[in-house]
Amino acid sequence: METLPLFPLGTALFPDGVLSLRIFEVRYLHLMRQCIEQKQAFGIVPLLAGREVRTPENHEILASAGTLAMIDQHLQTAPGLMHIRCRGEQRIRLQEVGLGAYGLWSGRIERLEDVAAGRMPDAFGAMAEALGRVIASWQPQGARGEQMPVSAPYKLDELDWVVNRWAELLPFSAKEQETLLLTNAIEQRFAVVMQKLRDHGVVPPASAA
Repeated sequence: METLPLFPLGTALFPDGVLSLRIFEVRYLHLMRQCIEQKQAFGIVPLLAGREVRTPENHEILASAGTLAMIDQHLQTAPGLMHIRCRGEQRIRLQEVGLGAYGLWSGRIERLEDVAAGRMPDAFGAMAEALGRVIASWQPQGARGEQMPVSAPYKLDELDWVVNRWAELLPFSAKEQETLLLTNAIEQRFAVVMQKLRDHGVVPPASAA
């Protein structure tokens, strides 16, 4: 079991996802510089309670799961301001967390592996087509690749990639994201995401699919 620095956020990152962050807190500037210099991964973990920016009254409660992230782009625009883009690598379960120097969290983590689907779910085509339409809709709006919340290559024929992108884009609560991150069976994650898509009218109800 390994120990890694953690970055609590109000949102979740899943494997193969991308996340752009504007870093200005001293504790996270220190962390990002360390990760860049050492080419080190860190864990992005949803916040169940508390806020991303530390204040005297803030009390952070971290989810028990997250995703390993690696920085693939970074730009220091001012002495106290850094822009980074990171990419999700692997889901993790937190076995133990602690607060250390500079107010930085760290945790002992277990890496989680997906359990492959026995067969492609019947409704996968509708889910993939809906994601394809969303991605296509961003381009006429002038969004550049690095600004988009989904990054190429677009693996619309891969079940885990499509499910993970919807898990990031849909309005799941932090607790729901924690559950999805802890779910190793991709078919179970698919079922939860598909129900959310149906609830929001993104894909037709099961009877009409």
